[in-house]
Amino acid sequence: MYFDAIAKIVAERTGCSVADVKPESRFADLGIDSLDTVELLMNLEDVIGMEIELDQKVETVGALDRFIQSKQA
Repeated sequence: MYFDAIAKIVAERTGCSVADVKPESRFADLGIDSLDTVELLMNLEDVIGMEIELDQKVETVGALDRFIQSKQA
């Protein structure tokens, strides 16, 4: 549900193609460290219009998508 927005922000931050960002893509493998993750989340909050507070470690793009969806309920 949020995958496309996440993929777009990841691509912008890393310079890779949006097509290269897959649900199973690990943030570390994409060159995104913990500081980048914080900035990515702030950008994502602006795009989707909701606050995201990570209370667990997410390592893949798909895991972040599922985490955000779980907080919608």
